[in-house]
Amino acid sequence: MLQIGDKVPDFLGIDEAGNEIHVSDYAGRKLVVYFYPKDSTPGCTAEACSLRDGMDELVAAGYAVVGVSADSVASHGRFKEKQQLNFPLIADVDKNTIMAFGAWGEKKMAGRVYMGIIRSTFVVADGVVERVITKVDTKNAAKQILG
Repeated sequence: MLQIGDKVPDFLGIDEAGNEIHVSDYAGRKLVVYFYPKDSTPGCTAEACSLRDGMDELVAAGYAVVGVSADSVASHGRFKEKQQLNFPLIADVDKNTIMAFGAWGEKKMAGRVYMGIIRSTFVVADGVVERVITKVDTKNAAKQILG
C-alpha cells in the first residue's frame, strides 16, 4: 500500500460518465481518492453518502473527492444516480489503479479468506500521498478526513 510521501500515478481511470480522471486535474486542491469494495452495498453506500453529505465542508477545506472500485461504468452510473453522489466514481475493472495504490489484498470475512479491495482512503496533494486512512469509519468518512 502506498505510504505518506509516495508519488501516485497521474491517470486514475474512467468515471461513470466516460471521462478520463487524472490527479493533475485537481492541481491546487487536496484530492481524496477512496477505494471501496462494491457499489450499493451497505458499508459502501454509507461511506459514499457521508462524503456526499460532507462535500460542502470538504470543498471549503480545499478537498476534491474521487471514489474507486472495480465495478463497471454502468454500475457506477446507477449507484451515483440512486445516491445522488456529487463526485466521480472510477470504474477500475482491470484493477490497475487499485493495484497501483496497494488497495488490493487478502481479506477475511466469516472465516473465509479471499482477495479483494481493501477499503482505504488516500489524501493526495501535488501528486504525493499526504495521508492514508486504513480504518475507515464508513458512516463518518467526511468527518474522518476533515479531522
